Amino acid sequence: MAMKIRLARGGSKKRPFYRIVAADSRMPRDGRFIEKLGTYNPLLPKDSEERVKMNMERVQYWLGEGAQPTDRISRMLEAAGVVDKKERNNPKKAVPGKKAQERVEEKAAKAEAAAEAAKEAAAAPAEEAPAEEAAEEASAE
Repeated sequence: MAMKIRLARGGSKKRPFYRIVAADSRMPRDGRFIEKLGTYNPLLPKDSEERVKMNMERVQYWLGEGAQPTDRISRMLEAAGVVDKKERNNPKKAVPGKKAQERVEEKAAKAEAAAEAAKEAAAAPAEEAPAEEAAEEASAE
């Protein structure tokens, strides 16, 4: 039987509260579990001691029996100093999505076109303003 140490959601709508449980990996998230190991209340401040409570003796027992913690639980165990920190790598995290990349390309193309137009305008010979001359001639007459 493949064991997991994971979160089981409780609480009402928009007010989450989690139990930390040891459960068979084939059971549903909020379904049958073997033992309750602690609680996690994400609504409390991060520095609060009440935010994460775990029975470390039982967690150590289940880890010794081969239970695999989920990613979130392993982070909590790392913070508690029970498990060594893992090296995590997410190279795609900083890459923008397709639509954002398209917007950046469009913006760059517009900027390029504007720069070319400015170069052409600067390279063309400076002409005197005919409207101003016409106005001066008309007022002189």
